[in-house]
Amino acid sequence: MSTTTLTLGPRPIDPSVDHEIQAIVSGAATGDTCNTDLAVGPWDFDTRPGYGPGASMGDVIPTGAPRQGALPQEYRDAPDDELEQRIIAAKQTLGDRAVVLGHFYQREEVVRHADYVGDSFQLAGAAQAHPEAEAIIFCGVHFMAETADLLSGPDQAVILPNLAAGCSMADMADIDQVEECWEALEDLFGDMDTPDEEGLLPVIPVTYMNSSAAIKGFVGRHGGIVCTSSNARTVLEWAFARGRRVLFFPDQHLGRNTAKAMGVPLERMPMWNPTKPLGGGDAQTLHDAQVILWHGFCSVHRRFTVDQIDKARAEHPGVRVIVHPECPMAVVDAADEAGSTDYIRKAIQAATEPTTFAIGTEINLVQRLAAEYPQHEIFCLDPVVCPCSTMYRIHPGYLAWVLEELVAGRVVNRITVPSDVADPARVALERMLAAKPPATPVA
Repeated sequence: MSTTTLTLGPRPIDPSVDHEIQAIVSGAATGDTCNTDLAVGPWDFDTRPGYGPGASMGDVIPTGAPRQGALPQEYRDAPDDELEQRIIAAKQTLGDRAVVLGHFYQREEVVRHADYVGDSFQLAGAAQAHPEAEAIIFCGVHFMAETADLLSGPDQAVILPNLAAGCSMADMADIDQVEECWEALEDLFGDMDTPDEEGLLPVIPVTYMNSSAAIKGFVGRHGGIVCTSSNARTVLEWAFARGRRVLFFPDQHLGRNTAKAMGVPLERMPMWNPTKPLGGGDAQTLHDAQVILWHGFCSVHRRFTVDQIDKARAEHPGVRVIVHPECPMAVVDAADEAGSTDYIRKAIQAATEPTTFAIGTEINLVQRLAAEYPQHEIFCLDPVVCPCSTMYRIHPGYLAWVLEELVAGRVVNRITVPSDVADPARVALERMLAAKPPATPVA
């Protein structure tokens, strides 16, 4: 497959993580990957339970999680160059009838075909901004496609190329667990819908974008809001203006890191473990809480460590370390900066002098940035090549298949959120879209 290779001095930079994994597995390159199965087609795992090889391979997948049916053999057998040409031809035939959205964490071979590339916040806006498209092909994961369906028109079809592209973090907070948590808090705090003498409600629920439509619907019904890593601080400010406490789920690390940066003491951020009575805490701790954190995490960002940062600083004096706020608190504290995927991209883009960057986020974005900005030295903090298990389930073979099915007049892998969930979820999402973080220059 054709690919753009840029050069930093004598070192070629290939934006393709797949190429690197193939080279490591074949012995053509040195290095380590967390699972050699990453070198084979993801269709080999579609019928098996689990998230597939990669960062989430050790996470427990819920019973009934979506699975992908068999991909037609012609797409499994097609060489990379053929798939690329078939995708290009199908997109040309469809024209404005279809728009392809690609998350920053998608593999290079998919992202190059996206009409819009961004983080979950940006792509939510892009889905809403194209009412003329008959189909929105979302190259990301399941909760993102659900969000696109919520924000798009009723006559638009949202398509997820591989139904097995879920999210282990999103699955860590299911609707039954969240409802049980809310009932327990209601028993503790009383009427959750009646403000106190200062006009504040007992608890405002805030869910990260990385959650199911059912969770977003729950939040919408209970006066809450959705956030992304781009606007988490703005959203927490919104919630603190309306409630005594925030119930933040499913990612404990984004909630903790954001609230800590806002001055919330750690002792006022207890964890809620849904498998334990009162979340594993006690009534007094919950009464004193300002942010109640759900026991969830991102398996990609949990791989980053303080030791990795120390090693980067020892080997690269003057290195600028930027990590995602889904990383554990100790990692965020040890880094120079923490920010969303878009923040990381803009920070590198804004650097006027050649700089060494050590980045703590998903490898596909890091590798692409290294190729895009060859004037800098850019590397991933984690030396083991271990992409997001579920983002990596989207392969050019699936993208070619869903596009060619559209050309033939058939819609496959459509994601549809039922109206009883969609209506309150839209309320929470509209609040999120209105909570725009202030524009601040990146140093």
